[in-house]
Amino acid sequence: MQQSLKNIRGILIYTAVISLISLVYFIYAYTVHPIPEERETFLTEIGEGFGKTGLVLLIFIYCRTLLKLLLGQGKLAQRLLPDYIPPVESSGLNDLLIWMNRTHIYFGIAAVAVILLHIAMMGFTRYSHILFFPALLGLVIWQGLFGMFLTLRYSPVDLKKFSYLVHAQFVTGIAIGVFAFFGHVLIDD
Repeated sequence: MQQSLKNIRGILIYTAVISLISLVYFIYAYTVHPIPEERETFLTEIGEGFGKTGLVLLIFIYCRTLLKLLLGQGKLAQRLLPDYIPPVESSGLNDLLIWMNRTHIYFGIAAVAVILLHIAMMGFTRYSHILFFPALLGLVIWQGLFGMFLTLRYSPVDLKKFSYLVHAQFVTGIAIGVFAFFGHVLIDD
């Protein structure tokens, strides 16, 4: 149990450090960078819808990760909670996890596509001077690219191993969430 607490503590410390650094940068960007006024156009309205859809898709994807942790399944659960025994054996939750595992790729592809559409329609160049947004764009492309290598039938074995290591990281999802939160708070009225 001690190892489990140490691993969870590591994730919480990482989240706190990323949040603190983001908060400091948020204050800096708020005081130094001019924030462009939001333009209400037909494309930005559609882009906002894509943004909300992307958020829902990301929540689905990371709920799968949390469900795997709850059930003690998967490599992440084994790394974080090596001595964990699920308190309840639920065939319903296991069936849900099986469905989520099968559909994860489709939700992932949709999430990357929708988020990229959101970024394009909202006018990325207007906000690219704020570091949250280039970092988010890079992380979304990173996740999509390495997720794609995992699904390609003819990917070299070494590339698939590397892709799994860099795609299946909870820390990337945490960074995406924190950067998106602070970035949107910064530019929203």
